[in-house]
Amino acid sequence: MNNVNSLSHSRWECKYHVVWIPKYRRKVLFGQLRKHLGEVFHDLARQKDSKISAGHLHQDHVRVLISIPPKYSVAQVVGYIKGKRGKGDRFIFDIPAGQ
Repeated sequence: MNNVNSLSHSRWECKYHVVWIPKYRRKVLFGQLRKHLGEVFHDLARQKDSKISAGHLHQDHVRVLISIPPKYSVAQVVGYIKGKRGKGDRFIFDIPAGQ
């Protein structure tokens, strides 16, 4: 019970194990992109009042244990992280939109 967070009228501890995979399980999470993703995921999660407790970046998928407050749905936070990350990576690493 030490890690219980609170909002104005409630206490909560909501942790979710989330896994997402690039289209067609392409092996695109490597090299400079892989080093960059960890800090980006943490920053984007903080913007939605969430915290990434643990995470692993594999070549073809991402595993994250994320703590999300009840005022946000899991789909909102994960969609936000995936959407913002994808748009930023295309500009930083010059990745074509269909890749």
